[in-house]
Amino acid sequence: MVLGFGLVSLAVDAVSDGARPLAGPLLAQLGASALVVGLVTGAAEAAAQGLRLIFGPWADRTGKYWTFTLAGYALTVLSVPLLAVTPFAGAAGLVLASALIIGDRVGKAVRSPAKTVLLASVAGPVGRGRGFAVHKSLDLAGAFAGPLIASAVIAATGALWPAFAVLALPGALAMALLFRMRRRVPDPQRAAELLETPDGRDTPRAPGTRGAPGARGAPGLAAKPGGRLPPVFVLFAASAFFWSAGLVAFGVIAFHLTAAVDTPVSAVPLVYAAAMAAAALGALASGYGYDRAGGAVLLVLPVLVALIPVLAFSPTMGPVLAGVLVWGAATGIQDSTVKALVADLVVPARQGTAYGIFAAFEGGGALAGGALYGALYSSRPALIAAVAALQLVAIVLLTATVVRSRRRRFAEPEPGPEPE
Repeated sequence: MVLGFGLVSLAVDAVSDGARPLAGPLLAQLGASALVVGLVTGAAEAAAQGLRLIFGPWADRTGKYWTFTLAGYALTVLSVPLLAVTPFAGAAGLVLASALIIGDRVGKAVRSPAKTVLLASVAGPVGRGRGFAVHKSLDLAGAFAGPLIASAVIAATGALWPAFAVLALPGALAMALLFRMRRRVPDPQRAAELLETPDGRDTPRAPGTRGAPGARGAPGLAAKPGGRLPPVFVLFAASAFFWSAGLVAFGVIAFHLTAAVDTPVSAVPLVYAAAMAAAALGALASGYGYDRAGGAVLLVLPVLVALIPVLAFSPTMGPVLAGVLVWGAATGIQDSTVKALVADLVVPARQGTAYGIFAAFEGGGALAGGALYGALYSSRPALIAAVAALQLVAIVLLTATVVRSRRRRFAEPEPGPEPE
């Protein structure tokens, strides 16, 4: 099932990431100014992160994780191909395109918390670190393939709209696979009520009871379903704000490549592809390490983030490329193994809420980081010092998270034998 979710993400990321680089050119073709392009794309990214605060708790309250997952994926695979009709919509084309671009990212917010809860559930038997790593690697393969598909179609046709239309094919494949998986994977709250008995039959057990299927590697560090999130999770989310504030957006690195290192614009996608390869390796290495060493493996993340401005904003190409690879590895860890620890800190009944809140902390950090890099870009030593200070705080908070989670884990008594 982990592989199934990975293949779905591969296909849907081919759709979404195939369209994202084309959003600006399409809006400009429809008559948008630079300000409108910025507002639309900014609103889309804000929606992708901020709305998780709504849809994560909503999924937890209803327990309908599959409903949110299917609805979110459907919104993306419908919104992107429909962009193909916007050049033929006359005066309404710009408004329609803006709504569809934002709709794609709203779909991300709708599905992400619920889908991550489902993935955490099915990844338990193989190890959550490994499961999230494999999923992220396939996800990144889609993010790499989508822009290549779109570019090939544009080169062949000389127009933007066929590129959006052809992305309907991977979208349809993703939805077909999702509906097939839906029949085989129950919602986590239902799975947690079942216990596999020695004779192979399922018998009910109380929700939240330790030893439920898929609980391998989970230390049981969370409040009761419906209660407050555990303090150790809040500590972890706070550390995420600080490392995210130092993790520069690739757009700023691309600006540096073209403005200060004289890199041809045509080479920037190749540099980004190398970063995605590094992200896949970072996700896999940290995921397997997490299953062996636990949350301590994440302490490498702030260290990597602190190296990025040192390398990526160098005036020469060699260090910049090294910095891009470090950026990719850090991004891969943040988008995969970090989620495994969230799943191990919070009970399934509250994981949708937790992922929504965690994304908000990361989004707030990214927003602060964008302002930081914009303000200090012209002063590299000040930028390096500021990012290093942020990562020092992140390491302190992350170390406290790891220590407290281990204390909680070993303080809990192991479940005794079932009464006869």
